Parts: sequence; C-alpha cells; structure tokens
Amino acid sequence: MARIRLQFSDDQFCYTTRLVVRITDINGANHLGNDSMISMISEARARFLFDFGVEESADEQIIVTDLATTYLAEAYARDELRFEIGVADFNKYGGDIVFRITRPADGTLIAMAKSGFVFFDYHAKKVVPMPELFAGRFPKLNRI
Repeated sequence: MARIRLQFSDDQFCYTTRLVVRITDINGANHLGNDSMISMISEARARFLFDFGVEESADEQIIVTDLATTYLAEAYARDELRFEIGVADFNKYGGDIVFRITRPADGTLIAMAKSGFVFFDYHAKKVVPMPELFAGRFPKLNRI
C-alpha cells in the first residue's frame, strides 16, 4: 500500500496553539497514542474554528469528512506540542484544515495531518455552501 505524503507550505499556516501530552495520552509503547493524537488534533481544530468565528452552537456547523495523519516522531508525557493550523483546497461546501505538529523544546516534527470538512445544516440535515463570512477570512485561497 502506498504511504500518504502530506506536505504544506509555510504560508498555509495562519494559527498556532499548544497542547501538552498528558500521562493518559500514553499508550503501551510508552509514547503518544494514535487515539490521543486524533483527540489533540480535534481540540486544536476546535480552537482554530472558534478563534475564526465558527460557533459550536450555530445551526450550520463544520463537520469532519476525513482525516489523514502521518506520524514522523514519537511524543511523550508532558511534552508540549505546537499545532500550526491552516486551510487549503476550498470548494463550494468546505475544504481542508491542515496541521503541522512539532515539539518546540527540540524542534522535532511529530506529525502532519489534513482534515476535510464541509458545512452542514443540522435542521435541514444536509451539506450547505460555505458561508462567505468564513471564506472571506482566508482571501489567499482560490475558491471553486
């Protein structure tokens, strides 16, 4: 099976947040587990969306359509991780949120990730076009 290769340019990232690996995030191999990394990516995504004006209680919300993650190094309990976040590949209904996860203490690249998203109307139970207010926050992206 072909390996996934995620590469993003530095100018795609527009937001940074930090999370600390908890002891409960450690797996049997004594490093950050896949399930916990996915939870950390979800938390970082929620912080990014909140700071860019996407309310969790809104009728139209972003939903995740897929997630690809490549692991490049191990992280351990109490490591502080920097999540650099940006957006890519906008279309009528959504796009991708991209992540670069590093350990600032030594500059190690821990993981890269890409999460597809669409806007969803929970009352109508359907995918809806991306609000212009959201798209307008990222003028460098070409929309289809």
